[in-house]
Amino acid sequence: MTEKDLIELINIIKRQKCEKQYVEIKKSLDGTTKKLYDTFSSFSNQNNGGTIVFGIDEKAGYEVTGVYDAQDLQVQVKNAAEQMEPVVLPFFTVAEYEGKVVVSAEIPECEPGSKPCFYKPAGRLRGSYVRVGDADMPMTEYEIYSYEVYKKKIRDELRVIDRASKSDFNRDKLNLFFAKLRNEKPQLATQTEQRILQLQGMTDQDKPTVAGLMLVGDYPQAFFPQLGITAMAVDGYEIGELGELGERFIDNKRFDGTIPEMLDAAMSFVRRNIKTAVIVDENGKRTDKPEYPLVAVRELILNALIHRDYSIHTEDSPIRVIIYRDKLVVENPGGLYGRLTITDLGKVPGDTRNPFIASNLEIIINTENRFSGIPTIRNEMKKAGLPEPLFENYRGNFRATLFSSSKAGAKNEAGDMTVEDKILRFCTEPKSKEDIAEMLDIKTPYYVVSRYINPLICAEKLAMTLPEKPKSKFQKFYTII
Repeated sequence: MTEKDLIELINIIKRQKCEKQYVEIKKSLDGTTKKLYDTFSSFSNQNNGGTIVFGIDEKAGYEVTGVYDAQDLQVQVKNAAEQMEPVVLPFFTVAEYEGKVVVSAEIPECEPGSKPCFYKPAGRLRGSYVRVGDADMPMTEYEIYSYEVYKKKIRDELRVIDRASKSDFNRDKLNLFFAKLRNEKPQLATQTEQRILQLQGMTDQDKPTVAGLMLVGDYPQAFFPQLGITAMAVDGYEIGELGELGERFIDNKRFDGTIPEMLDAAMSFVRRNIKTAVIVDENGKRTDKPEYPLVAVRELILNALIHRDYSIHTEDSPIRVIIYRDKLVVENPGGLYGRLTITDLGKVPGDTRNPFIASNLEIIINTENRFSGIPTIRNEMKKAGLPEPLFENYRGNFRATLFSSSKAGAKNEAGDMTVEDKILRFCTEPKSKEDIAEMLDIKTPYYVVSRYINPLICAEKLAMTLPEKPKSKFQKFYTII
């Protein structure tokens, strides 16, 4: 950060009078703030880190008070940063603002394999934090575990189920699996069934694993009642809206069984509850066009079943499929795994949380374990003339949303403003992408930029405050009158 960038950031803070996801302010007029470890931790654990600005008094209406001693403050902050694990290495900038000296400390994101960054005297469980809006919140036990799983390469799909035995496998499903596997992987053709099940992660010491039961079990939910799918069709735009007859749901089902069985059942539910247009061409040939491309819907549900978390922490949480009037949502427990971020999703190969489930499904239902799911979803939506899908990753949950054509066009049935109109009205005063995302109740600013802001800029309806630095973290957008 340059001195000019720091001054611009201070101007933004003074105008908006608030802290943000990536910005924390401290007074530091009478000495450095003692409690910095929570912000060190939360910024280090979030994508792209964050910035602490010293010398602004929130309680005095965000007045710039300056710092007591810029040199000593940097020493004190550096010493505090050394109490973190891994050690935090802040980058300092010193600037003068209206005769007052201010200091910023940029906290970089730590490497995925080193997360969570925590305060050593408090320990990992009590000293790890996550940034939520403008607050530093203690990480949950599950959030900490999620990092440990990646770091230690724990495979929860290989967890042995002591209450189960091989008699809980379905013989017909096993026979079909063995036949396909020996055809697909001839190098395993000479192995015994017992050895194949062990090599494929379906048993461990002749006892069924989570992967084995979820793939070829008779009834997996006998051991994991909530490892299923709940599906709802809502006659409205949000949960809680009632239909014309006061009904809460148009359709409401729970699906059990193996992963392939749940996938088929969920797809039947979607087909039954989405609209289908009938198109007749000039030759009289009839074509049915579903509201959402079914290939994209299938990829979303399959991704949720493959990549959900199968640990003891989430075995009471089902996958959810919700169909609204204007969107279809798929949610699964277990956020993005490993090094993958929302920005990289579908662009680079990611780490696989459940590689045995993924590889076995290649054999059982001919899936492609080539990281092609997200690109396929995006391409199918584009071919159908529908808006870009929305992917969100938030505190241990992953959510994917497909929007129907009503989201992209004019006003919806209730006569509400379009998203674009809301943004233009909101940005009569310059707003950041985080501000706009918060206004729209979308947790992914990157999506808001690509889906809404950039098209509005191209249409010359929005402009940037820093056009020479389009990717600046201090960028804001305003409506062109």
